[in-house]
Amino acid sequence: MSSRRRYYQEPSSIDTTINITRRWINAFVVDLNLCPFARREVMRNSLRFTVFEDSEPENILNSLSEEITLLHNSQDIETSFLILPAGMPDFRDFNDFLYTAQNLTEALGWEGSYQLVGFHPQYQFSDTEPDDAENYTNRSPFPMLHILRESSVSDAVATTQDAALIPERNITTLGALGTTALKARWRSCFTDPPAT
Repeated sequence: MSSRRRYYQEPSSIDTTINITRRWINAFVVDLNLCPFARREVMRNSLRFTVFEDSEPENILNSLSEEITLLHNSQDIETSFLILPAGMPDFRDFNDFLYTAQNLTEALGWEGSYQLVGFHPQYQFSDTEPDDAENYTNRSPFPMLHILRESSVSDAVATTQDAALIPERNITTLGALGTTALKARWRSCFTDPPAT
């Protein structure tokens, strides 16, 4: 399931952005099993993708509010990715904005109902170096906000053995692949697969 809102992008450009994002989800989140809950939702086609081509933080917050409202009213959509190709290319700006976005969800009364996870091309966890492999758990092709249902996260954690060890396993998985291989895998998301 995908949204193709025309926020200053031609439809073909929106499709390209969504396809790149889908390839990233498959190449990292699903194939490397970074999130063991993701494969089922990808197979069910219950993910929503919205491209918002605007760099103004206030407008992004408005779009985020719309996305959460739509998700709240559409039970067939499990989760939503708000993709921001023009928004906050600097990770520090994005990271600061993420706190603002989380404050918005609290102000609107969504705390405890929805979670926000930030992804960014330059994502870097604290106490890591820019090229550390573990940063690729959240290093996406575009800045984006992932909106998750709190209840679904809780259910998935409750039914997953050793769910608390997922971050540690991810670090081990990415470290075993190494930064060179991860960079190549990340770049491949921008290339159309060969025709069969």
